[in-house]
Parts: sequence; structure tokens; C-alpha cells
Amino acid sequence: MAPSKINTWIEAARPKTLAAAFVPVLVGSAIAYNNNSFDWLPSSVALLCAFLIQIGTNFANDYFDFVKGADTEDRVGFKRATLEGTISAEDMKKATIYTMTLAFLFGLYLVWHAGWVILAVGIASLVFGILYTGGPFPLGYNGLGDLFVFLFFGIVAVMGTYYVNALEWSAESFWASLAVGALSVNILVVNNLRDVEQDGPAGKNTLGVLLGENALRWEYLLMLLTALLVPLYMYLELSYGIFIFLPFLSIPFAIYLLYVIWTEEEKSRLNKTLEQTAQYMTIFGILFSIGIILS
Repeated sequence: MAPSKINTWIEAARPKTLAAAFVPVLVGSAIAYNNNSFDWLPSSVALLCAFLIQIGTNFANDYFDFVKGADTEDRVGFKRATLEGTISAEDMKKATIYTMTLAFLFGLYLVWHAGWVILAVGIASLVFGILYTGGPFPLGYNGLGDLFVFLFFGIVAVMGTYYVNALEWSAESFWASLAVGALSVNILVVNNLRDVEQDGPAGKNTLGVLLGENALRWEYLLMLLTALLVPLYMYLELSYGIFIFLPFLSIPFAIYLLYVIWTEEEKSRLNKTLEQTAQYMTIFGILFSIGIILS
């Protein structure tokens, strides 16, 4: 495959959004480490599956948004390979199938290691990754995208990672997952705020289309506050030490992002804000994980 074609596929995978796959596994593994139950092999496989599911979901979004007509030449977001014609719709569909199949096959190790409950979790993650923009009732087209992201890139991913390490569920992993889910949602919030003017006419009824742009801005603030309140709860109620407040070092970055979200009127400039929101999630996740381990 020519280098230019490889770069096209890399761009289609949207690597700048993969924080939503990396951070949940990192945080779930950190809690397992803190509880003396960390196992590097299932954690590594869980990370690989998370990346594959995220990439497969991105491929599916590219394909279904194109065939449904949600992507047009007026798009202000990052270039979509199918829309640009650099990857055919058929090839994008095949890539979605191949990537999700790989995730399933690698996930069979986790099923063998941790039991049948992980099979149910994995299949649900794969199915809903497709149903986000595909199927007769696509979640992202009916105001349910935010809920899907919060559940699967927050609660399911963090708690599932902890489970494949410790082979039991954990209240700590649930509370930590709320912060991760909230920050994952904010990546989608910026995406929807940027695209709100194109989504409505295309029949893509995101929360921004249904409730207005300011609703998205308030949602962004609420998700940031949720993420920052979780370390406080873990300190007060779960007996974590002072290092659990390390994520608070990211507050200046959070304030800057809030300022941009509330003041930027040029939608195309929100592409950079989307990247920075993913970067913020990564920074928060690393600081949070270090805090968990040191606590």
C-alpha cells in the first residue's frame, strides 16, 4: 500500500480522538494496580480492543454519515475520507467489519480469562459502536449519542478494564468511570457544536440541534465539573490520599477550553478545540491515574 494511502487510512481512524479509548483503560488499570490486582496481559489486550472498537466506530461513522447524506461539501469538520473520495464507501464498510472483527477475536482472550460476562460487554460495545450512526434508529441521529459515549467510553470501559484485572466489580472503578465518561462526552460536545449548522438539515438530531448551541456549552461545563468532582468524592468517601487531587493541576487548561467554547463563533476553529479537548482528557487521565496509584 502506498504511503499516501496509508496516511489516508490513518486519518480516517481519527487518531486525535483515541484518548477516549486510551484513558478508560489507563484509569481502570490504575485502580486495579492500587488494589494489588493489576495484570499486564489482560490490560494490554483490553487496550488493543478499545483502540480497535474506537477506530471501527470511527470508520462506521465515516461510512454511515456519507451514505445517509449527513456529510456534505459544506462540512467544516475534519476531512472525511469517504466524502473526499479518497476511500470508497465499500472499502470503508469493509474496514469497519474487519476492524470490529479483530476487536472481537482479540476479545475472546478476555472472555477466556475473565468469563462470559466480558463476552456480553464486548458484543454490546461492538453492536452499539455500529448503531451509533447505523441501523434503523442511529443513536447519534436521535439525541442519544452523548449517553452512548458516557456509558461505553466511561462506565463500561473503566469498569470492564478493572474486571478483567481483578475478576470482580468495584465501586471505585464506577466512581472513577464517571470522570472518564464525562470527558469523553466533551469530545462529542465539541464535535456537535462545530457541526450543528450542517447536522440539522441532514436530519442528524444531536442535542445541539434539539436544544440549541448554548445547551452544548452548558453540557461541556457540566461534564468538566463532573470530572473534577470525582477526585473530591474519592478523597472524602473512598479514603484516597491527597494525590488524588493531581487532576486539579489541569484546571487552567479547562478554564481556557471553557472560554473558547463560550466565545468562539467561527465553527471551523473548533477543530482545534476538539483536539485540545482530547488532549485535556489525556492529561486529566494521566494525572488521575498517577493520583490513584500514589494514593
